Amino acid sequence: QVQLQESGPGLVKPSQTLSLTCTVSGGSITTNYYYCSWIRQAPGKGLEWMGAIAYSGSLYDSPSLKSRTSISRDTAKNQFTLQLRSVTPEDTAVYYCASGHYGMNCWGKGTQVTVTS
Repeated sequence: QVQLQESGPGLVKPSQTLSLTCTVSGGSITTNYYYCSWIRQAPGKGLEWMGAIAYSGSLYDSPSLKSRTSISRDTAKNQFTLQLRSVTPEDTAVYYCASGHYGMNCWGKGTQVTVTS
């Protein structure tokens, strides 16, 4: 059974870079047609897809966040990461990682990130 776990700081100051890591267990992120995504949900808002990295290493960006996000992976650790630059209080949200074959079949529990000075 595939399980995902997000990790990272719960508090980030404005203008800093948010870094989150998702550790995948029970499956390899390099398996054919396996995709790893980041999604967030701000208070009172819907889910927002932030981007993904494919089994091949190909990257997929959200047009609205592309200039501020970087997604990468460590295949040896079976992890993928999100960096969000120049954060503002509007980036306060619960951040989720998700993965699966051709989509987002399995989700982590989410981690709260608050941007505050």
